[in-house]
Amino acid sequence: MSLPKAELHLHIEGTLEPELAFALAARNGVSLPYADTEELRKAYLFDDLQSFLNLYYELMAVLRTEQDFEDLAIAYLARAAAQGVRHAEIFFDPQAHLARGVSMGTVVEGLWRALGDSEAAHGVSTQLIMCFLRDESAESAMETLEAAKPYLDRIAGVGLDSAEVGHPPVKFREVYEAAAGLGLRRVAHAGEEGPPEYITEALDVLGVERIDHGLRCMEDPELVARLVRDRVPLTLCPLSNVRLRAVDVLAEHPLPAMLDAGLLCTVNSDDPAYFGGYVGDNFGAVREALGLGEERLRELARNSFLASFLDHDEERRARYLAEVEAYEFTR
Repeated sequence: MSLPKAELHLHIEGTLEPELAFALAARNGVSLPYADTEELRKAYLFDDLQSFLNLYYELMAVLRTEQDFEDLAIAYLARAAAQGVRHAEIFFDPQAHLARGVSMGTVVEGLWRALGDSEAAHGVSTQLIMCFLRDESAESAMETLEAAKPYLDRIAGVGLDSAEVGHPPVKFREVYEAAAGLGLRRVAHAGEEGPPEYITEALDVLGVERIDHGLRCMEDPELVARLVRDRVPLTLCPLSNVRLRAVDVLAEHPLPAMLDAGLLCTVNSDDPAYFGGYVGDNFGAVREALGLGEERLRELARNSFLASFLDHDEERRARYLAEVEAYEFTR
């Protein structure tokens, strides 16, 4: 669906399609434990978040050079632009690369070779958000923030991702305080597999401005009322929720109830190479499975720009919002 939209929950490493994984493996002399792309695609079936993460980190081995990260980002931007993305706030996981001996500079400079040219090449404005791995130590997160300091002109904010259960937001209080002191925007995954209390903690302890996922807020009416009152955006990822068993089938996704409750919901793709679709595919899927009408879809697109970190360029935001209103739907 080419409805103009912003994508606010997208892990660049999660856009690694099997074909590109094999191409980069060949270029870098990396051996993958799969005979071909078809066999690798069959591995993209997951029981839960951890089973996905195991493959996600395994395939990162093919990402070695600036050129690899540039190629990865270019491939995503081309697909995103074709599906109506006008603005993308892109997550990356530096700790997963630093642990393999790939430097922060290699990752950031490589991504920026694509992102710095993305508006001219693809018509997509971009921002970069550096995520901390919550199943790593708080000390490692602080070291990662320190390593990123030479590149903060390229990094707009920080996030928190990876295995949620057992790793509450409070664990990262100090690094988020340091990030705030550096003027970085703050988001965090919460309430995907973790309890609603993690959402509250991310708001109160980490001072986040957006909640990534946030599905389980619906279990706590007081939290829902707070999120509505404070207009805290939620970056939902419907196809991801089904693939990782957070929701059994898409027709049972709580998105309509969340919108009815007044929550500022957005629709995103998360790790689209692994979860069966990019953001336009997610819009199309919820349109069909949940019976969302044109105005509800337009609301989701509008929300994506309102929830974006375009505060520094309200003229651009207004232009994007006007494109949403002018869009004509086709079946």
